[in-house]
Amino acid sequence: MPQVVIYTTNWCPYCRAAKSLFLAKKIEFTEIDVTEDPKLRMEMERLSGRRTVPQIFIDDNPIGGYDDVRELDVSGELDLLLSKSPE
Repeated sequence: MPQVVIYTTNWCPYCRAAKSLFLAKKIEFTEIDVTEDPKLRMEMERLSGRRTVPQIFIDDNPIGGYDDVRELDVSGELDLLLSKSPE
């Protein structure tokens, strides 16, 4: 099972939507809340190259935000990414 990490804030509706998407697919994920932690937010920005939340990673690969993961889901590519076994 691929490792999914989602950087979030506690007030972000897109973060909730992203988490709901993975929960609906029964995919476990690690949530990293950057709401009140500037160091974690800086880490997220460094790893993703983006400043907005959520930022979603699958096996350490930056996927993007909710719109990006939703587009992957609609196209079927998300299921392909999630079905790959770690190398």
